[in-house]
Amino acid sequence: MAQEKLRTAYDFTWRDMEVGNIVTEAGNASLRRTGDWRSERPVIDKEKCSRCGRCWIYCPDGAIKIIDGGYYEPDLYYCKGCGICANICPVAAITMIEEEEI
Repeated sequence: MAQEKLRTAYDFTWRDMEVGNIVTEAGNASLRRTGDWRSERPVIDKEKCSRCGRCWIYCPDGAIKIIDGGYYEPDLYYCKGCGICANICPVAAITMIEEEEI
């Protein structure tokens, strides 16, 4: 049985990409906990949260998950602490705190 050659980034051209450069297939990041090296973590204040979902939409790692009541929380196994969620939150419900504080 012939082995299929693995494709690398150098094997792709712009014609191989989806419109908008959207990733349609998950890679292997979901199999590995990638949030262990962050220096800050997001903390969401549910009292302030308007449940708009911007944090969920803009998280580049898909590390924000929807929980009961329509609220959102970071999945700290995958969150890398970039702070995009805190910056995009229109009601300042997300605060980035140093990892050592918890």
